[in-house]
Order: sequence, then C-alpha cells, then structure tokens
Amino acid sequence: MTDLIEARGLARSFGSTRALDGATFRVGEGRIVGLIGPNGAGKTTALKAILGLCRYEGELKVLGRDPFKERHQLMQEVCFIADVAVLPRWMRVDQLVELTAHTHPRFRREICEDFLKRTDIKRNSRVRQLSKGMITQLHLALIMAIDARLLVLDEPTLGLDILMRKQFYDTLLNEYFDGHRTILVTTHQVEEVQNLLTDLLFIHRGRIVLDASMDAVSSRFLHLEAKPDRADEARALGPIAERKGLGRIHMIFDGVEAARLAPFGELGTPSVADLFVAMLQGDRA
Repeated sequence: MTDLIEARGLARSFGSTRALDGATFRVGEGRIVGLIGPNGAGKTTALKAILGLCRYEGELKVLGRDPFKERHQLMQEVCFIADVAVLPRWMRVDQLVELTAHTHPRFRREICEDFLKRTDIKRNSRVRQLSKGMITQLHLALIMAIDARLLVLDEPTLGLDILMRKQFYDTLLNEYFDGHRTILVTTHQVEEVQNLLTDLLFIHRGRIVLDASMDAVSSRFLHLEAKPDRADEARALGPIAERKGLGRIHMIFDGVEAARLAPFGELGTPSVADLFVAMLQGDRA
C-alpha cells in the first residue's frame, strides 16, 4: 500500500503551547481515515501542516512532496472542505462553477453539473442566498468534480441537520470514494462516520495515541458487558477503562484474548467513541 502522507516527529509550537508534539503517523492510498481528538488536541494544526498552510518541525511528505515548499503543485491533487464553506458569497452559482472550471486543471464540469441537478440549488442564485445545507452541497459538487488523490475534511458537516449529514457522507462513500482516492476527516460526530472509516488516528496533546486500521482495532480491543458477580474476575485481567450502566459493568480490554473474557459476560467491539474515551483516560493517567 502506498503512503500518501508520512509524518515523523511532526511538531509545532505557539509560544509555550505545543500544538503538535512529535506526531508520527502514515495515511495510505485508498483509505478513509478518521483523525479524532478533543478540542485543542492538534487536529487543525496537523491539517494545516498537511495542506502546506503553516511551518512545522520534523518530517512531513504529502503525495511525496514537502507541503510547505511545494504547496502550489500539491494543491493540484488535494481538495479541502473546512467546517465553514469559504465560498465567495457575492458570486452566483454558475459563475462559481465557471471560475472553478477555468482555474483547476482537473475539474470535470459534467460531474459537477450532474450533482447540482439533483439539488434544489438554482444556477442564478448567489451564494449568500443559499442555506448552509445548500452551500455544503455546492461545495461538495465542486470538490467531487475535481479528480484529486487526497480529500481533507475538517468538521465538514458542522451545523447541518442529521438528514443533510447522512446525505453528505453517503454521497462521499457511494459517488466519490473509489478505492484509490484517500479521505482524511476530522469530526466530533464519530458515531456518524465510524462505519465509513478504514483507519483511525487518535490524537491528544499533539501526540498520536492510536494509529490502526479498523480491522486491527476489532482484533485488538474488546468490549465486555460484565456480569456483576463476575466483574472482579474480569477486572483482574486489566481493562483499560470501566464504567457502569444498566445493571452491568462495561469494560474495554486491549490485547486480551476473547476466550479468557467470554465467561464473564457479553463480548463485542467497542465503539470508536468509547475506545477514544478509554484511551484518552489512559493517556491522561
């Protein structure tokens, strides 16, 4: 598998604040990767470094290029959607399509037009007249029409209702992702994307605390809904997290065989949210 992003010891400071603190990770080709972390963990700084928007310490290659020194060439193959769609509010939709067609060499107008036909967006409307959902659809139409190798999404569905969020991710999965393109997404709504992801990157205090495929996560971590009278026996095997709920004790284990845990209750794979909380608690400890 080809690595589209390679980061080694990635670091950046703002005064005494260490936004990135030696982050090391890789993102492969044809993957959908979730970069998950709390506020202030370093997600946005990492994305800015990947997009060539800030200087950094350490080593970073994106599509084989130094993103800060070769940003112009890199942007020919990378697309980005931020939490606020930064589209010129004074422009009409048709003008924006025309501008993109003339400025981006890998823009395919027919794909953009086909997508817009399936929305309620009027071609003569100005961006400022569109709802937030429509602006997101317009931005998505433009992005999907660019034949990019890497798509970076930073809280792309922030402020959208649940129907629009579902439509956004369904469109990405069914119409954009083709097994060769790579999508890197940051979001706090992890429950909505966990079934789309192929890989997880957990970041906390500027450091990567988990870098694993979803298959590796499923084989490495187990969630046990322990029977109350067997909880002490399960606890002796060293869970990384524990909480109570609905008369059962919920535990998450790292690297413990299922056969050893099965007698103590019901087993399953922890959700991305539960696993993140468990690892965050461990990292703080």
